[in-house]
Amino acid sequence: MSEPGSEAGVLTDFAGAAETHSAVVYFAGERAYKLKKPVRLEFLDFSTVEARAAACARETELNRRFAPDVYLGVAEVRDPAGQVCDHLVVMRRMPGSRRLSALIRAGEPTAAAVRQVAHMLAAQHASAERSPDISRAGTRDAVRQRWHDNFDQLSKIAGDLIDSTEIDEAASLADEFLAGRAALFDARMSRGRVVDGHGDLLADDIFCLDDGPRILDCLDFDDHLRWVDGLDDAAFLAMDLEQLGAPELAEQFIRWYGEFSGDECPSSLCHHYVAYRAIVRAKVGCVRAGQGDLAAGGAARKLASAALRHLRAGTVTLVLVGGLPGTGKSSLAGDVADQLGCAVLSSDRVRKELAGLEPEEPAAAGFGAGIYSQAWTGRTYAELLNRAAELLSAGESVLIDATWSSAEHRQLAAAIATQAHAELVQLECVTPPELAASRIADRAGNASDATAAIAARLAAEWAPWPEATVIDTGGAASSGERVEQALNVICPHGPDHVWRPLRPYMLPG
Repeated sequence: MSEPGSEAGVLTDFAGAAETHSAVVYFAGERAYKLKKPVRLEFLDFSTVEARAAACARETELNRRFAPDVYLGVAEVRDPAGQVCDHLVVMRRMPGSRRLSALIRAGEPTAAAVRQVAHMLAAQHASAERSPDISRAGTRDAVRQRWHDNFDQLSKIAGDLIDSTEIDEAASLADEFLAGRAALFDARMSRGRVVDGHGDLLADDIFCLDDGPRILDCLDFDDHLRWVDGLDDAAFLAMDLEQLGAPELAEQFIRWYGEFSGDECPSSLCHHYVAYRAIVRAKVGCVRAGQGDLAAGGAARKLASAALRHLRAGTVTLVLVGGLPGTGKSSLAGDVADQLGCAVLSSDRVRKELAGLEPEEPAAAGFGAGIYSQAWTGRTYAELLNRAAELLSAGESVLIDATWSSAEHRQLAAAIATQAHAELVQLECVTPPELAASRIADRAGNASDATAAIAARLAAEWAPWPEATVIDTGGAASSGERVEQALNVICPHGPDHVWRPLRPYMLPG
């Protein structure tokens, strides 16, 4: 049995008892008895009998939300004279072999149990206490302060365990995400997503019994540390499952939690909270390493790397995919978006929408005429960028499929990315004119009305695009190779860092 994950951990674990920095748990038959130590620490005060009694009652009350048949009550401890001298939390003893962490390490099937945990957590969050004070704990500024506090503490104790450049990059990425996502955090507060949760959801404290999982040991010594976004609460276990060597199960757990809770959140926020939980645990690992636990140092390094990986993966990005008609930009844009799971905005479709037309409805006109006039084109790009700005502020990465022949439009896009604190990636598709003309001639049921003649006029007025990476869509490379080239530009840290859609995880049998 473990104490709150932000500062604790079992220091001694032997046949009859387990000890942490603030409590001792005694095992006797089918019962476990938790005795609070008479200590005063920076984050808790158990120095008086009254304080320990209140702490035992509060621990029992809070944990019964998750495991009512495990937390049986509070017992009095009396001295030889019959006076109450202390208190114990009385629990049903859980079999250590059924810890979720032990089952994963042993390679046992755990998907069904993890799915049940996701359901239990979502159900608890649905009925959890909410209040203005609890909601304020989930504001963008409150989350940012938590990050800063942890980075400040980590920087002081990391020493040689964690490369300072990794800490600095992680801090920068976390700040950049938060700076542009005020609308996202405001929306989650208004939707009641900030709750009184578990606060310390680790696989060590989940027991997979025949009649369902039991979730133990919520964070009970400070209410404010339990007041978190429900996704943040779930992210703790996702982080832990990943560290246990089950990354696909971690992703699926988050998917199940989202389904059961009805929480349609951007994947960037999932990555952000998983990274935060990894940083918290990395800090704990550094503390334990300083106390002589050599293995904890290696764990801290692994956790810090995981945090950085998730922060990179959660980077909100605006991708411009441009090129002349017939260069295959729309095909590339669709294939790349499928890999990234990001939103796609198409100039052809938005232009028709603004005109009240169906996407495939013809609206052919001469160069610079009709809905392809300069004014209408300006209106189309303005709408594209307005929609992109809204999506970026909500944490969604966006790909805009358009010609992008105008330097002015590109500059406007760059300004939108800067305002949204989003990365900007620019890709220019090129192909031989004769191949582009052939592709245009073969089009059917397409939203574009461009002809070879219009493509030639656009080429004549094309503004150089030195900021873009050129993707040759007419050479010997396959479509898959072109997609890979684009992904390598968008995700320079490799395929493990993309904000891909979660892969389905099938239950055995």
